[in-house]
Amino acid sequence: MQLFPSALEPNAGSHHLHFMNYVLAILLPPLSIFLAGRVILGIIIAPIWLLAIIFSGGLTHPMFVLLAWFVIFERRNADARG
Repeated sequence: MQLFPSALEPNAGSHHLHFMNYVLAILLPPLSIFLAGRVILGIIIAPIWLLAIIFSGGLTHPMFVLLAWFVIFERRNADARG
């Protein structure tokens, strides 16, 4: 395991990107889903998330964070397999 992966290697630094995406998922779950490669899901979730934040006062936010984390975890496993 290299501490500093070469920029020429495929998936170089992808571990840092996944970690940053987990952090972003706490603040903006739809954007995190979008950046994880699930573009259509991110676009569909954005207005639902915004309406849920407005009408529930933020009580539903953890549900969207969990959804984003699941999508990121799924993407990370897909990258590791292939």
